[in-house]
Amino acid sequence: MTWLITGGAGYIGGHVLRQLIDAGERVAVLDDFSTGDRSRLPEGVAVVEGSTLDRAVLDRAIREHAVEGILHFAAKKQVGESVEQPFFYYRENVTGLQTVLEAAAEGGVKRFLFSSSAAVYGMPDVDLVTEDTPCDPMSPYGETKLAGEWLVSAVGKAYGMSTVSLRYFNVAGAASPELSDAGVFNLVPMVFERLTAGQAPRIFGDDYPTADGTCVRDFIHVSDIASAHVAAARRMSADPAGETSLILNIGRGEGVSVKEMLDVIGRVTGYDATGEVTPRRAGDPARVVASAELIHKELGWSARYGVEEMVSSAWDGWCSRHPGARR
Repeated sequence: MTWLITGGAGYIGGHVLRQLIDAGERVAVLDDFSTGDRSRLPEGVAVVEGSTLDRAVLDRAIREHAVEGILHFAAKKQVGESVEQPFFYYRENVTGLQTVLEAAAEGGVKRFLFSSSAAVYGMPDVDLVTEDTPCDPMSPYGETKLAGEWLVSAVGKAYGMSTVSLRYFNVAGAASPELSDAGVFNLVPMVFERLTAGQAPRIFGDDYPTADGTCVRDFIHVSDIASAHVAAARRMSADPAGETSLILNIGRGEGVSVKEMLDVIGRVTGYDATGEVTPRRAGDPARVVASAELIHKELGWSARYGVEEMVSSAWDGWCSRHPGARR
């Protein structure tokens, strides 16, 4: 079967694309290249340039490539930007998803994997976040991901389509430098940017109820994210169409504090990564760590990579994009 990967030239989509190809799957990519990078696409991969809002492009891609399954990554993902531009985020993330699902349902596609986020949980006051933890998103971005899960599940039931929604926690690292994340929106690249500019990394509050006072998060290597998608795709391929309906966390189930992450970054980069404490950011929960039990039970998947491997690979990618960074 052929999988269509929307947003396949993106950071996560590009990693999933490579692993699916390595697993022997046939793939095609749909991307509008507004944020996607063509250099992430291996030579010879079928590419359809266009938007998820363009139904004619979607219909043609599904028909011409005999698509039987879709992995949907194309979306906007900046939390702050979503607060400032809610119309834009709902159009891109919800209307875009609806358009893809309509094309899939009418085109006979029977397998659909949705890229979701731990942002659906908001500020959970629990030690480990399970898939049954109540969802209370705190931004339009998180709202669009939760609404997307609802829509995917409803369409799956109505049209006999197998569906999986995967909730990512804090993604970091790269399988190779050319696949690294070019954005500076998450902790690791934000610290790299400060260090290489000769500035101390910021710690947004050190008075949280955690062991060292800083926020605790579940960091997951992007290669582990990709392998979870391959496992989910294989599960949907093996099961009869319409039988699979899953919503799963992707995490390591281990918390790492901001100070602990800065220590690792300092060891890897050779920079003094001592943080500068600044006031808390509104809406930052003290601890968000995934339970990864259900994904292991359903897909037989477990994370392989540790924090040092995430930071080392992310640093290699950063230095490839900023040649003067390495000491």
